[in-house]
Amino acid sequence: QLQLVESGGGLVQPGGSLRLSCAASGFTLDYYAIGWFRQAPGKEREGVSCISSGGGSTNYADAVKGRFTISRDKAKNTVYLQMNSLKPEDTAIYYCAAEFGITTMCSRPDYWGQGTQVTVSS
Repeated sequence: QLQLVESGGGLVQPGGSLRLSCAASGFTLDYYAIGWFRQAPGKEREGVSCISSGGGSTNYADAVKGRFTISRDKAKNTVYLQMNSLKPEDTAIYYCAAEFGITTMCSRPDYWGQGTQVTVSS
């Protein structure tokens, strides 16, 4: 069974950090671009970051540039999202998604994870 599983979410104070993980089972992520998305209550889902299948290209939403870093570990078949200087407006459910092929847009994912909650609050 092909599956993406996110972990690492939780409650953190403003200014704090979290690292989210997206682990794949049943398939290798080597040929997939991986994107992180988020959905806050009452808002539409939005793209946060995307990393190419080779890992050489990344992009970020303006709201997270300079604070979030996406990376991938092929040996662990896992993609990470390091989130620093967190703000209350970063509160959302975070999802990872895999899109087959050469892309840095992650606009048409083939697989989605179930999501992990991130809450930034004092």
